[in-house]
Amino acid sequence: MPNHRCHLGLVQDSAIKAVLGPTNTGKTHLAIERMCGHSSGCMGFPLRLLAREVYDRVRAIKGDAQVALITGEERIEPKDARYLCCTVEAMPRDGANAAFVALDEAQLAADRERGHIFTDRLLNTRGREETMLLGSATVAPLVRELVPEAEISDRPRFSTLTHIGPRKLSRLPPRSAIVAFSAEQVYAVAEMLRRFRGGAAVVMGALSPETRNKQVALFQSGEVDYIVATDAIGMGLNLDVNHVAFAGLTKFDGVRQRRLLPAEMAQIAGRAGRHQRDGTFGTLAGQRGPAPEFTEEEIYAIEEHRFAPLTHLFWREPEPRCDNLATLIADLEAPPLDPVLRLAPEAIDLATVKRLAEEPVSANVRTPGMVRRFWEACSLPDFRQRGPDVHARFVARLWQDLSEGYLGADYVAARISELDNMAGDIDTLQGRIAAIRSWAYICQRPDWVLARDEMASRARAVEAKLSDALHARLTERFVNRRTAILMKSLGEDAGMLPIELGEDGSVTVDGEHLGKVEGFRFVVDPGARHEDRRMLLAAAEKSLPRILGEQAKALAASDMADVEIARGALRWRGEELARLEFRDGTVTPILQPTREISALPEAARTTLLAALQALVAARLAPLEALEKLHAAARDPEAGSQARALLLNLIAGHGFVSRERAGIEHLPKEMRPFLRKIGVTFGALDIFAPALLKPAPRQLLASLGIDRRPLQDGMLPVIAGGKRLPSGYRPAGDQAIRVDLAEKILRAAHEVRAKAQAKDRRRKFVLDLSLPISIGLEEKNAVRLLGSAGFRVQHARKLPEGAFGPARPDLWEWRPARRKQERQAPAAPREGSAFAALADLMR
Repeated sequence: MPNHRCHLGLVQDSAIKAVLGPTNTGKTHLAIERMCGHSSGCMGFPLRLLAREVYDRVRAIKGDAQVALITGEERIEPKDARYLCCTVEAMPRDGANAAFVALDEAQLAADRERGHIFTDRLLNTRGREETMLLGSATVAPLVRELVPEAEISDRPRFSTLTHIGPRKLSRLPPRSAIVAFSAEQVYAVAEMLRRFRGGAAVVMGALSPETRNKQVALFQSGEVDYIVATDAIGMGLNLDVNHVAFAGLTKFDGVRQRRLLPAEMAQIAGRAGRHQRDGTFGTLAGQRGPAPEFTEEEIYAIEEHRFAPLTHLFWREPEPRCDNLATLIADLEAPPLDPVLRLAPEAIDLATVKRLAEEPVSANVRTPGMVRRFWEACSLPDFRQRGPDVHARFVARLWQDLSEGYLGADYVAARISELDNMAGDIDTLQGRIAAIRSWAYICQRPDWVLARDEMASRARAVEAKLSDALHARLTERFVNRRTAILMKSLGEDAGMLPIELGEDGSVTVDGEHLGKVEGFRFVVDPGARHEDRRMLLAAAEKSLPRILGEQAKALAASDMADVEIARGALRWRGEELARLEFRDGTVTPILQPTREISALPEAARTTLLAALQALVAARLAPLEALEKLHAAARDPEAGSQARALLLNLIAGHGFVSRERAGIEHLPKEMRPFLRKIGVTFGALDIFAPALLKPAPRQLLASLGIDRRPLQDGMLPVIAGGKRLPSGYRPAGDQAIRVDLAEKILRAAHEVRAKAQAKDRRRKFVLDLSLPISIGLEEKNAVRLLGSAGFRVQHARKLPEGAFGPARPDLWEWRPARRKQERQAPAAPREGSAFAALADLMR
């Protein structure tokens, strides 16, 4: 049996240094500096993510052509690379013959699943000039036992760790990491953080390294203030974390559910604090059931970095003999010779070999070369984590092709293509990423796949796309960017909130849509979750007054062409700015600003209201005639009778029928006073002609003063109906504007007066061309004249066969006299040309 310490004799002259201590002691930084000081180097890391991080750092120092990245699924190997950053499994056992070799997280040699790999590298991988072992102080006694020539140095932590007890999610300080021990718990905590704190980044071992990188970047950039992770966070991830909260203190280790060891707790809690900034740790309260609690002994151990040392490391024969399958299995199950080593528990690769060795698929595994190739196939990592049976079937199918030579490029391309699908939820994408990682590993093997480089490139491309899709799903599900921004900003000076107001009224904070300003009223985004609405309103109320004040000043300085008077209010962009209230018998309104205008800063509010008052004064110019009526009604010289008529005229908003005007009480000497202010006394109506134009009628409707239907253009004649627009009177099945009706009736009275100058009983002929030219139909013109007392006597038709012009219709005037008019003073003397007209116009 090969000796597990067979390489030690070859490297006795190599300096071996063990740099041990808690997290945040600068061990990895020191190792990078030492490696860059040598002509070549090789470093092994527990995670592909860490290998990539250090690869980027060394590349920045040495240049792209000098540094290689070697992991199970990815190989970036420049031709002249002298510095290698590897995962421990991909790390050459001979250290690539480099001058410097380092092993990170050496205490993982005590891990049940991967410990034997770390133990092998700790014992056998050496640099020509210097070897550095990095890890926890708990491994120090075993390093002294197994590598007695090693120089052990203990590095103190740069910052302190302090226990602050349990905290609810709502009380967690910013820049916190919450550690859970199952995917379900990770998702539950992340969902709660999304709802109440804006979201969280998510880091789990099941994520691809690319997805983990993107999630870590989400946290590191400050876009979210919280990260929820499994205990994988303890593996050297460099995060800007101030506090670590444990959602639980137990985990399933592959065999049983057990409580974390104090050293494991410290490895995780040690992520809090960075360089010389102190950190805190505690537990997460407010979950179902009692909150987990640290014991006094655990708190002391974590804060003082005092832990029970490891008593053993796991080991398995690193170079088993491949004479046949039985010998291979026997070597892999052989116990170590050193008493401080323990035989590693059966790993998935050994379980797969033993399972397939009993099946027909291994019938052709006879020669040492085939045994070695079979063992390499069974060593394929179980990225999919679907159990030994499923993994064994996958390896068996893989071996069917490998036993005959190579995997065909078409077959591999088809399998990769099947996974090139970005649809699905988080779990579906995680499953595809695990499967594509298997194919990426297969394509990296030098003798497994034809067109290896092309297939490896395809697999990496699909993994990158799937990782992007998974990152997008995680961010979509667990990050509410808008809430995160508000949570970070609301505690600060409100004036510092990066809130912007778009031309369309949209309100954004750091690019995230909060809602919309309608007029000067903020409306929350209708797509916002119910729990976000109060926060959005709070942010807007703190920061919008300044922006809205600037908008108010800009509106006041403009021509305000967009401000309209509608439904008794001033409106801008459809939103109400101020109500118009009319008091004390005047058409000059008082502005009653809305609550949103009243909330503006004082200077902006005063400026805007002054501009609106000036705008109203200018817009109400067409109502000057109505203002004159109001002024006359307040004039003491008007007298009670004229004031009564004026009030009726004002109540009619510019016109009133004679029957309702109370004209019978008006002294004749007051009529010139009223005519002087623009009042016309008509045959049927009393009106102010200036108020029958389109502009004043539209204003009266917009102000809410006149609630009757509006005829925008004040056309001369319109269709009749039960409810006529303002300014019209019925004429049969049509309606005519009152001033034009008066024009027609005056013309009729003038014709009558001339015809009856000598004989008042004489009938006369009326020409209906005027009403017809205005737009009245003949029958409706007759109806209009009839309402003023004109009666028509239709001429007889010509006898059949007779020729010549038809006889004209004859008219007479027979007004219906009211009782009041019968009691009125005598009419002017008979024979006066306009006596009858004057009598009618009283």
